[in-house]
Amino acid sequence: MRIGKSSNPALTKNALTRVYNVADEGQMTINGTVNKMILSLLLVMLAAYFSWNFVAKGGAPTLMYAGAIGGFVFAMITIFKSEWAYFTTPIYALLEGLFLGGISAYFNAMIPGIVFQAVGLTFGVSFAMLFAYRSGLIKATSKFKRGVVAATGGIAIFYLVSIIGSFFGGGINLGSMGMLGIGIQLVIVVVAALNLILDFDLIEQSAAQGAPKIMEWYGAFSLMVTLVWLYLEILKLLAILAGNRN
Repeated sequence: MRIGKSSNPALTKNALTRVYNVADEGQMTINGTVNKMILSLLLVMLAAYFSWNFVAKGGAPTLMYAGAIGGFVFAMITIFKSEWAYFTTPIYALLEGLFLGGISAYFNAMIPGIVFQAVGLTFGVSFAMLFAYRSGLIKATSKFKRGVVAATGGIAIFYLVSIIGSFFGGGINLGSMGMLGIGIQLVIVVVAALNLILDFDLIEQSAAQGAPKIMEWYGAFSLMVTLVWLYLEILKLLAILAGNRN
């Protein structure tokens, strides 16, 4: 069985192979994946609402940090133990909600209204990518996949260099780079959005090839990983634009 390539670590060939090897009743469907994705998003929003209110009322960022660390841990567990996705995915969603709610509250306190713009743009871009994929405007060819994977890897290296540099007082601050910083951040947003095409394609392939029912939870998890990344990058882009207007 041939499995496509994706730059999303949640949808690597080895991870999917482990899912296929799990004995499970029934087969994966696109509708089933969508339903689980909706449930996961509701969990994210529920936890985000709680964390937002906690931070907005002057609470310490403890929940935000716990969500960030816990979300990363459960993401790794889900990637390496993909057969556990049916219960690790909801936990991941709740933890990511705590992180997103907290960090969003801080951004919104600095730039009122920015979060609602970022949420709207994230869903707008996601639906646009889905339309582009379903209509054939963007096709997940091998060349396209290689390009997105290479670009995503380059962004990962860029962030790694920035993080290492920050320990020595030399981190990369795109907000202070004017139009160049805006351009770089916009490219990152575009690459994050294109990752959705790879996710849609691989999920569709998995359903068509008879993946087990548990793959629906894994597919929902993989999409959440990309959506969280896309939202954060759009949030940063809007913040940079707002900063350059002032």
